[in-house]
Amino acid sequence: MTMAACLKVSLQLPCNHLQPPGPPPNPIVRVRCALSKQGHRFLTSLSNNGAGDDTSVSNRLIRKFVQSSSKSISLNALSHLLSPQSSHPHLSSLAFPLYLKISEATWFDWNPKLVADLIALLDKRGQMDQAQILMSDAVSKLQLQERDLALFYCNLIDSHSKHRSKPGLFNTYTRLQLLMSSSSSVYVKRRAFEAMMSGLCAMDLPFEAENLMEEMRDLALKPSVFEFRSVIYAYGRLGLLNDMTRCLNLMESEGFGLDTVCSNMILTSFGAHGELSEMVLWLQRIRNSGVGLSIRTYNSALKSCPTITELLQDLKGVPTTIQELMDNLQGDEGLLVQELIGSLVLEDTMEWNSLEGKLDLHGMHLGSAYLIMLQWREELRSRFKDGNCIVPAEITVVCGMGKHSAVRGESPMKRLVKQMMIWMKCPMRIDRNNVGCFVAKGRVLKDWLDKFPTAEQSKEANLPNDLIVISALAYISIRSFLFDVNHLNSASEFLKHCIYLKSWPVIVNTPISGPNVA
Repeated sequence: MTMAACLKVSLQLPCNHLQPPGPPPNPIVRVRCALSKQGHRFLTSLSNNGAGDDTSVSNRLIRKFVQSSSKSISLNALSHLLSPQSSHPHLSSLAFPLYLKISEATWFDWNPKLVADLIALLDKRGQMDQAQILMSDAVSKLQLQERDLALFYCNLIDSHSKHRSKPGLFNTYTRLQLLMSSSSSVYVKRRAFEAMMSGLCAMDLPFEAENLMEEMRDLALKPSVFEFRSVIYAYGRLGLLNDMTRCLNLMESEGFGLDTVCSNMILTSFGAHGELSEMVLWLQRIRNSGVGLSIRTYNSALKSCPTITELLQDLKGVPTTIQELMDNLQGDEGLLVQELIGSLVLEDTMEWNSLEGKLDLHGMHLGSAYLIMLQWREELRSRFKDGNCIVPAEITVVCGMGKHSAVRGESPMKRLVKQMMIWMKCPMRIDRNNVGCFVAKGRVLKDWLDKFPTAEQSKEANLPNDLIVISALAYISIRSFLFDVNHLNSASEFLKHCIYLKSWPVIVNTPISGPNVA
């Protein structure tokens, strides 16, 4: 296939797929590194002093910042400006002068990945001259090192895809194909195909990416599980679930077994398009195939449960036991949670020995942490009741300090865990030595759990009241029928208040007044 033909295929979509069902979600969710405090002060000073419009001010502040900051802090600030998810997009024009000043520092080492990110940003902003200068410099540095040049182009494709820049992506795509066609290295060819397919999938072009797999086969290169995953997830994000399933079947037919990563991608795709029933069936298939679930499975599944999402919005009146939660869930939501509870994910997040019992909530979304906490309490009760199980000297729940939160230092996870401790009247308190942890003595927690009845005991305790209600309603119904059926509703309301006030004996002895009473 010629180069022009390759590009033509990459730019055209089959007509029967022009309008995929449902709006496509964001192609790739990337978590940016938290901006350092020094970097935040620097960017704030740039904003407050109008540095984006005044070159002399920006140069002065940039020079002062780089001279007074360490390598890690300087590069952290630059990476933040280069990120498509930057909280200071109005300062992106200062990324290039900041890079130039950093490159003058004695500690600076030329980094092709950093240069690729900067070129992609400049291209997106239309600063073609600066982008071309950096591109020419990079190519001249790497032209004698085929592998390194190929990896630079791979990084550049990735950077362009983050910025959703088709012109930049296809320009680099062409460069990489030229390099690949003249190379005899299998490594270069495979890395090139990986990058091109990943870029096409990130730009919502899974059909073109799937066509590239055919080109790989023509070159005697077997597509890896990475290529299949990329295409499967791209189809799923677009809501093309039949194509997603078809590609999954193709992957399995070529000898690649289902794994946790691919399973989570498919689960996320079903959830993004509201297919709760398909999610339940998929979780059942995962369980039957022996594929383990993970925290990401919890995250993918629970963010698609509207009831749990709504319950956690205001943190008021949230169920504090698994039984109470299941009573609030209906249909597929309940089945979905039941599948998760039956997995081994909780055990994977726990440590248990004579010195410490630890639950680590890192990597969990709020819904996942909430369900894991409910499971954790039941697991603690079970272990403490087991006479052969040791009681740790101390028990810790790790929720983090908010370093990676949207607002640094304000952890929604910590707020949720603290509120749950209050709801459950749990004796755990924030650790004085690590404010990202809740701690308590093992014996104290054991005594706390012994005071609270299990879900089964609570049901049994409520059974007499249920019988009272049924009997009393029957009694009042008969009397109302005999005397005046119009009194049935008011009698029922009266009964509810009597039960609440524990005044059942009064009901039997209370005469029912009415026009037909003898």
